Amino acid sequence: MPGFAEFRTDEREQLLAYLAAQRELLHTASYGLTDEQARLTPSASSLSIGGLVKHLGRAETTWSDLVAGQHAPYDPEAVADYEEGFRLGPDETLKGALAEYEAVAAETDRIARSLPLDHEVPVPEDVPWMPKDVEVWNVRWALLHLIEETARHAGHADIVRESIDGATWFPLMAAATDWTPPVPWITPWSPSPAA
Repeated sequence: MPGFAEFRTDEREQLLAYLAAQRELLHTASYGLTDEQARLTPSASSLSIGGLVKHLGRAETTWSDLVAGQHAPYDPEAVADYEEGFRLGPDETLKGALAEYEAVAAETDRIARSLPLDHEVPVPEDVPWMPKDVEVWNVRWALLHLIEETARHAGHADIVRESIDGATWFPLMAAATDWTPPVPWITPWSPSPAA
């Protein structure tokens, strides 16, 4: 059934399958939205679907670069743009943000497959919010962190999406994946006539 991580017997592939499943939840939450809808912030927070997609693409790039040993020095000016990283700008599209996120995901998977799970990933000393009581993580830890981060924001996306048009996960998943629900109480989502 869609929505479940595929079962793998290899630990690395299982971690990547869980990460892929969480990424798919974000894609599902964005299914059928216009760019204008993807920019909406209809809940109590300032989060939008498009902004969440954009943020997760950037966050995953940061972590993949760290794992690959390509950590850029801390830049306080880039941090000033942190909130902008949660907004789909007027010149950006949801389709473009999703395509960029897919490219980032492919690169993350490539890097994760190129290194042992126990390969050490140094904790950046120059980033103020990084822990000071640990010197290294490993690839396994970084993948688990990406799963956690993606799952957290996929949950945010569920709430934002439901606030936009009332759409919820099962109906969206049924529509996005051509899944035929096994129970009558799930009807695949379709846009309302007014949309």
